[in-house]
Amino acid sequence: MIQSLASKEINGFNWVDLSSPSNEEIREVAEKYTLHEASIKDCMQPDHLPKYEIFDNYTFAIFRVLAANPVREADTIQELTNKIAIFFNDEYLITIHRTEHDLIDLVKAKRIDTGQCDHTLYLLNSLIRESILTFEQPGFELSESLDYYEERVFLRQRKAPILRGLYFVKRKIDVIRRVMLLSYEIIDNIDSSEQRNVYTRDLRDLYIRTQTFFDNLSENTSQLLSIYFSIASQRTNEIMRVLTIFSVFFMPLMFIVGIYGMNFKFMPELAWYYGYPAVMLLMILISIGIYFWFRRKGWL
Repeated sequence: MIQSLASKEINGFNWVDLSSPSNEEIREVAEKYTLHEASIKDCMQPDHLPKYEIFDNYTFAIFRVLAANPVREADTIQELTNKIAIFFNDEYLITIHRTEHDLIDLVKAKRIDTGQCDHTLYLLNSLIRESILTFEQPGFELSESLDYYEERVFLRQRKAPILRGLYFVKRKIDVIRRVMLLSYEIIDNIDSSEQRNVYTRDLRDLYIRTQTFFDNLSENTSQLLSIYFSIASQRTNEIMRVLTIFSVFFMPLMFIVGIYGMNFKFMPELAWYYGYPAVMLLMILISIGIYFWFRRKGWL
């Protein structure tokens, strides 16, 4: 669907929005505004990463926004984010996106309907700003999830699927962090020395704050995973320690039993009246000796 959200007569530039467009609609707009075939090809790829490219008569940018309702275990860029392709110059700005998103209506209501936007660069700045803000609330939710799993790890509650949950939290954080890193070129070109103003600096500050937030989340998740595996390893070592202690107790006893279990006719203690209680007493004394030896070493 093709919509005209701003006109040159009223706003000073044209804003054309294509939502879930067909190939014919994209070709129609491409011919009307003389868009290059390479940028059209990139525009039609649903999993294309963020980019910023300058052509002869326009600039082409791809930015990714967080999907409105991603599935719980979404962990790829295509599952977690939606692509918005932007073509712009001084005369027009074209946005193309496959899925409906409140972002377009929000920017239109804030900038176009109020008459606060008189240039495509200002509109582009607003679009990128609102796109970055789509990651803010999900970032807080991921931070809360990380706190939840951190509590479970340190309290050693094994009922929750900790490792699986941590995996998906880490994947989502890493995907968003990757999108932020790849979007740096777009922000850097918008806030270039030639066109820098208070709005572009504010956009850069928002980008840096968001990127830093997700960098910290990624680092905290990696540290929590390391702690989880360390605790799991410690639990395994505790189990092995207990089993080793039991084996040390029974090793000399099994040695004695093995000797007296041999079927030889002439054995010194077989005919002795106190042979059996003496062996049992010997086993008890050995066990007590091992116990006090362990206590002295601090192993019990």
